[in-house]
Amino acid sequence: MAVLDIVTYPNKILKEISRPVERFDGELHKLLDDMYETMLAKNGVGLAAIQVAVPIRALLIDLGDEEGKQSKDTLIEVINPEFLEWEGTQKDKEGCLSVPDYFDEVERYEKVKVKFFDRFGKEHIMDADGLLSVAFQHETDHLDGHLFVERLDYIKRKKFEKEWKKLLKKRKK
Repeated sequence: MAVLDIVTYPNKILKEISRPVERFDGELHKLLDDMYETMLAKNGVGLAAIQVAVPIRALLIDLGDEEGKQSKDTLIEVINPEFLEWEGTQKDKEGCLSVPDYFDEVERYEKVKVKFFDRFGKEHIMDADGLLSVAFQHETDHLDGHLFVERLDYIKRKKFEKEWKKLLKKRKK
């Protein structure tokens, strides 16, 4: 297994709409395994394939157990997700491996029902609320070419752009 490079904003790859997965084969399994290693190495709780420059509809979520410990037992591999239902709203602070060191409050659905497939092509339907609901929505946004910062209101978005430029300048020094 390998730790992959994470694509960061403003890379145009992140704007691509990911294509559906059609083959549930060894190549997909290796990608998912490498994505998991990458997510753990970067201290993430979710990762979409497009974030490692692979534009397919695959993502991972691992919120960990009661103590926050992540493992293959708490990992959710999501292929070709489709939202069936959503209700309510909640606001939570979000961050993103593709927008490192920036966090802001985003409004999302409180509860969602999602249909997806696992690495073997088996269909699952899952109800999610709270942080898991947020993670499904955040990672699926990536598959549709969107970042959480696009959900910020105009003033917060302008503030983000200004702070982001400062961060990039600091990194280049």
